[in-house]
Amino acid sequence: MPAENDATKWHAPGKFDAVTGEFVNETESHPKGPKYQLVFGKTLLELARKNKNIVGITPAMPSGCSLNIMMDEMPDRAFDVGIAEPHAVTFAAGLAVSGKIPFVNIYSSFMQRSYDQIIHDVALQKLHVVFCMDRGGLVGADGATHHGVFDLSFMRNIPNMTVSAPMDELELRNLMYTAQLPDKGPFTIRYPRGNGIHADWETEFSEIPVGKGRKLADGDAVAILSIGHPGNFVTEARKILAAENIRIAHYDMRFVKPIDRELLDEVASKYDQIITIEDGLIDGGFGSAVLEYFASVGLKKSLVRLGVPDRFIEQGTQAELYRECGFDTEGICNTIRNLKI
Repeated sequence: MPAENDATKWHAPGKFDAVTGEFVNETESHPKGPKYQLVFGKTLLELARKNKNIVGITPAMPSGCSLNIMMDEMPDRAFDVGIAEPHAVTFAAGLAVSGKIPFVNIYSSFMQRSYDQIIHDVALQKLHVVFCMDRGGLVGADGATHHGVFDLSFMRNIPNMTVSAPMDELELRNLMYTAQLPDKGPFTIRYPRGNGIHADWETEFSEIPVGKGRKLADGDAVAILSIGHPGNFVTEARKILAAENIRIAHYDMRFVKPIDRELLDEVASKYDQIITIEDGLIDGGFGSAVLEYFASVGLKKSLVRLGVPDRFIEQGTQAELYRECGFDTEGICNTIRNLKI
């Protein structure tokens, strides 16, 4: 049987001819930028060449997360521990105690299996372990079991944990670079399934200040705070709304924890209408973190949270599911049009 002879290839084979077993060559729907997983794999190898303490760990997904790129060149520093996510985290904790800097790549949905180990074995001891959560957000065809929509909520509740999400491939590279620098402690980087937006992404590394976001655009009426890849939907929405004489401010927050309080103060001082957007569960996630901060300092703001609602989302393409949940480009535009501005 083909699947028995090549289990990895047939784990998620895509379309194939049922008679011959030949795979159908499908073109990428968004060919401009590389897959985020490829950016992770190539960047990790690049960093590992520079930093001898970096090691890679994955639970049975070396090709799915692209750790196999490092495995091919550095087989003694990249480990596939099998379908054993809790062990992957505890193994990483042991390596961190020994002075290594483990990059643990686990799909967001499967990271849930190792929550106890993340808390007790890593965060409690403030160990320098980098959690790279692939497939963060709605993953599309794999359906409800694989949507990585809970991680922003459950990771930001852990003491000592930094929680970040890149808007594009350049930010992913720089967050990975930042995470391996000294004294960073437990560090989470979550990124989505699928492609980025930059054809030319292999740029020089630059440190990102932990807990600092960035203002991408000024506006008059509304401020949108985004985390992760949906920031690109905001960019497209701004172009559409500009033609309607609606100027939207855009802030890419980069970090859910620690959240950039200075940037939130700036937003609160300038805008009465604020929207948050995230490719994750609305309840307890990024938008909730913004609300919590405003409440803690006594600010009363009109805030609309866009993201995944409090229900399990079924199968569909990512574009279809973004639209269903109302935070694609069209959903952002409609939300703003419906505001009283």
